[in-house]
Amino acid sequence: MDTRYKHRARRYARGAIRPAGIAILVVVAVLIAAAWFLIIKPHQDLVAADQGSHPSTPVKPGIEAAPPPVNVAAMSLNQLLAEARKAVNDQRLLSPAGNNAFEFYLKVLEKQPGNQVATDALRETFPVGASVAEQAINQHDFNEAQRQIDLLAKADPANYTLTILRSKLDAQRKLQDREQQLASDKEKQQQLAAQKAASDKAEADRLAAEAQQKALADQRAAQARAAQQQQAAAEARQQQAAPAANAGGTSTAGASGTHPAVLLRNVAPRYPTTAVRANQEGWVEVTFTITPDGSVDDVKVVDAEPRHVFDRAATEAVSRWKFQPATQDGTPVASQDKRRIVFKLN
Repeated sequence: MDTRYKHRARRYARGAIRPAGIAILVVVAVLIAAAWFLIIKPHQDLVAADQGSHPSTPVKPGIEAAPPPVNVAAMSLNQLLAEARKAVNDQRLLSPAGNNAFEFYLKVLEKQPGNQVATDALRETFPVGASVAEQAINQHDFNEAQRQIDLLAKADPANYTLTILRSKLDAQRKLQDREQQLASDKEKQQQLAAQKAASDKAEADRLAAEAQQKALADQRAAQARAAQQQQAAAEARQQQAAPAANAGGTSTAGASGTHPAVLLRNVAPRYPTTAVRANQEGWVEVTFTITPDGSVDDVKVVDAEPRHVFDRAATEAVSRWKFQPATQDGTPVASQDKRRIVFKLN
């Protein structure tokens, strides 16, 4: 008896639950339908009013922005929503500043906090706006990217996407700063290298020019010394030949052992370096005393052309000459002589 009663109670309970479940399903369906007609559909109608566009449509760059409306602060909610829809259709979600969908929707929320159309539109378009800001970062338009991120933060300050965008913007800025610093350092190094190369070339040219001038001066000096030696040798030969040529006319003097001094060793003068560099030529006339031992003493310059250029070289050379002294009655005696020393470049 008790068992039959329990079975009937269970069947009754199951039959009572079925109508309650149906009622709950009906209520949920009614709420969904109400939300569709009262919230979702009006928003979609507002968004798609112009050419059936949708707020989540990807923004394409390069579209010319419309001129911003005049006196946005004085516009009504409907006007702001209309401008926002137009901005969405023109794909102006975040830019240009002052004339984009996000700013119009935010202005709507300032006038009417909790406006469902503006709230839903900002929520739906946020991912697309984040993509637009990321594109500005990738294009290195950092100031515009910062403005767009700040605008997104006004719509949804707690969205984690903002952290990612800010981190990426900071990293790109640091990377650009490093690249600019490296480029600047490289340019400075290239300038320093160019300056050093120019300085080294100028120094090498200067040293080469000095070496060339020195070689030319040495060559001219050697030629001048050779010419002086040849001239002195010729004069010595002439002086040595003169007594022999006059031997017949001076038999009385020879017999008595009297004859003039004869040059035995001629030392060519050193051509002054300053004269070689200046390409100067000239002559010097000197008088000197030939001592009884055949050396030269008391050398004096009596005339020169040009003056004071070859004087020292001439007197130093003549002072080193060696003579066979003059004799009188077979005895060596001092005598005077006068010579012209010629300085000539070949």
